[in-house]
This record gives sequence, C-alpha cells and structure tokens, in this order.
Amino acid sequence: MSLLALLTQGGLVSQLVAGLLLSMSVASWVVILWKTWLLHRAVGDVARSTAAFWQSASVDAACEKVAAFDRDALVLPLIAATQTRAHGTLATAGDKAAQLTRVLRDALHAILQKLQFGQILLATVGSTAPFVGLLGTVWGIYHALTGMATAGQVTIDKVSGPVGEALIMTAAGLAVAIPAVLAYNVFGRSIGRIEADLEGFAFDLRELLAADANAKVVTERSAGPPRASEALSEVIE
Repeated sequence: MSLLALLTQGGLVSQLVAGLLLSMSVASWVVILWKTWLLHRAVGDVARSTAAFWQSASVDAACEKVAAFDRDALVLPLIAATQTRAHGTLATAGDKAAQLTRVLRDALHAILQKLQFGQILLATVGSTAPFVGLLGTVWGIYHALTGMATAGQVTIDKVSGPVGEALIMTAAGLAVAIPAVLAYNVFGRSIGRIEADLEGFAFDLRELLAADANAKVVTERSAGPPRASEALSEVIE
C-alpha cells in the first residue's frame, strides 16, 4: 500500500487530516521564511539606526539619518512618537518625562506586535500537528483492521503493511511540528534581543528629551520678567 493509496482508501477522515497537515506545513514554512528574512534585517537595522541617531547633531537630523537604515520602521516610530503634540488633552498631563514614557510605551508595543506576528501560528502548529497526525494514524489503523476483518483470513504480512502505512500520519505530524517549534524558539530569542535594544533606546531617548525639556523650562523661568527692584531702578533712572 503506497501513501497515495492510503489517502485514497483511508476515507474522508484520512484525507481531511492529510490536507490539514499540508496546510499547516505550508503556512508555517511561509511564516518561517518571512520571519527569517525580517528578523535578520531587523537586528542589523536597529543597531545601525540607533548608532546613527546618537551620532547626529539634532533630532531632526537624526530622523533623516535613521530613515536611511530603518527599512522596517522599527526605530523611527519611537522618535516620531516623541514629536507628537496634543495640547489641552490628558495626554499632556504630568511632567515631560511622564508624557514621553506614555508615548514611547505605546509606540514600542506597536513595534513588538509587528515583530511577533506569526509567532502564535508557529506555536499552534507546533503543539497541535502531532495530535492531528495521531488522529490520522488511529483512523488509518481502524480502517485497515476493519477491512482485514471483512477479508476473512488475516496474516502478519497483511496486517503489518496497512498498519505501517497508517503510522506515516504520525511521522507527518511530527515533520510538520518540529520545524515550527524550532523556529518559534529561535525567533523568540531574536525578538527578545531586538526588544531589549529598542527598550534601551527608548529609555535613553526619554532621558535625553526630558532633560532638554527641563533645561528649557529653567531657561524660560530665568529669562522671565524683571524683578521689582530692577524695574524700580529703571524707572528712577
């Protein structure tokens, strides 16, 4: 009995299981190849983008430099979030450091959602594919044994062939699950590394802009209206 014969003779359940395993395999490999390309670029882009930012003379100049390296928009959203203004709303409540923390956190969450896209699919395939293959194996064995029972005389060679072919479903489930599990673990490590770099950059960016904002406030207060004694002396003169 060949694999094609197993699928054609195994009934609707075996065909559905085989089709489901094939769909899971194709979907997981599409995600694996896409995320391999994305995360490979992201690791280098984040490092180059953050380095270009700190080597710039101003935030505006940094945005132009970072745009040349940040091909997947992983660093630019953090910088852009600090430039937004919403006067007269609760978003501007609190001091500058609290405002920056809020906008940077929201931007960082959006970036991480982009990086983690497909992880749920890989985890689902890795955890369910073996059981789907086991279902196909159980049904194939049941179907083979019922067919042999109606055939009359049963010998070991007639049993071992169909049962062995039915076990292919279990192997197929493992073949689908193992790459998904390995890719999920490898991608999780890469995403964690990128997340740590982005969190560090966001923290340093918040400290920089908060310090600049505090310095501007101090300068504005020191350059305020003249004191009463100075104004009186100017009137007398």
